[in-house]
Amino acid sequence: MTRIEDYSYPSGLHLLTRWQSGDDQAKQEMKAIFDAAIAGEFDENFAVLAPPDRINSTASVHMLALAVLHDLYGVESREYYNTDPYRYVRSNLAVSRLLGVHKFYMTWALYAFTCEPLGQVMMYPDKFPPGADPDAILINRDNWHLLETPDFTTGVPASIDGILRVTEELTGMPPLLQISAPYSLAADIYGQEPLLADVVNDPENVNALLDHLGDAVLGPWMDHHFKTFPNGWVELSDASGSPFFIGPENCKSMSIRSIRHMLRDKPYADRVFDNNYRGDFVSEVKRKGRASRRKVTESANVDRGSLLELTEAKVSVNPVFIMRLEADKVDISFYEEQAIARNLPLTSGIGSPQIDRNSIDDLDAAKAQIGAEARSFVEAIKRVCEVIDLPEDNHVGAPWPSHLYFEDVNGQSQFELVELILKEVYDCPPIERQDQPAVSCAG
Repeated sequence: MTRIEDYSYPSGLHLLTRWQSGDDQAKQEMKAIFDAAIAGEFDENFAVLAPPDRINSTASVHMLALAVLHDLYGVESREYYNTDPYRYVRSNLAVSRLLGVHKFYMTWALYAFTCEPLGQVMMYPDKFPPGADPDAILINRDNWHLLETPDFTTGVPASIDGILRVTEELTGMPPLLQISAPYSLAADIYGQEPLLADVVNDPENVNALLDHLGDAVLGPWMDHHFKTFPNGWVELSDASGSPFFIGPENCKSMSIRSIRHMLRDKPYADRVFDNNYRGDFVSEVKRKGRASRRKVTESANVDRGSLLELTEAKVSVNPVFIMRLEADKVDISFYEEQAIARNLPLTSGIGSPQIDRNSIDDLDAAKAQIGAEARSFVEAIKRVCEVIDLPEDNHVGAPWPSHLYFEDVNGQSQFELVELILKEVYDCPPIERQDQPAVSCAG
């Protein structure tokens, strides 16, 4: 009998490493695990949530689960995301267990899934997530106002509802709808380049477009979600609207403004958040400045006026937790300070390129660097947990990413690095509340 408990950290990672290398025996072992998982044999295990007195880890794993199912069963992208919610959820939960991450976080190809119901032409590769076809853009400046509210009871929205129902059934965690924020949705169906040109030359058109997307598409979709799942949450994603891509001022006046516009008078506004604005370091870049990224990052630790303004704007659309993403390039100490000052939990991301085996020239050097970085993240998260007001369960039953967050794990991730990073989490002592003596993760 196959038991998922036999693949707890780091055994599951060692199996993934052997499978990734093409080992036939490992593939057979993986097949036995996923046969059992898909048949529901691990459902009792999946109902066990992360320990509330520990620093935890979480990960977006849908791309890794797709790589596994494609290799083991020949399942292709369209079938994987759209046809069988039990297979989808159980495969993602099984992959999470093999990785050794503590807290489940159910994700999918959200940017594609947000624009597909509108009629955007999609591309579905065999073993990679879908995306909008950049050569068949849906709208332009002359017709975007004709875009109407889609039917949320069929197609992709129905597939998402199925995934959410099964996730709640198996884990008990509230359903978390993940969809694009207005700017990123516009980028996918209007085109990145035309939209950027209008950001510069016709900002009024951009803001009108974003408001229409919020009023006609995303707002009604959220209405449908909370009617279907009254205990649900919504995570908006807006990578294209990040400071890194359109600058901090446009991020505040367009991306973030459009979210606030969309949520006006919504009774569930406090259950909606956007946590993936990336590139905080650019808030400290002087116009026409030619300083290196390293110098910019160092200066951001000294002069933080603009960074504080950007943080205030980000918190206005994510009052749930403070997030530091790898692309932010600002020291974790800043986010630790902000989390404590605002009495919010802290999550810190490990970026996909940091653990991409094809991007690593010197594995030993990468181990040394990322090990030290992960240690600093865990230390900062632990200090925040011991100072702020936390619920009894430390949010382990909440569906959003908590504590140490792998922003993307896929079939090309370097599992040796994942193991090293997670070692810092597993080695950290339990959280001690303010009225108890704190114990450092360093021992």
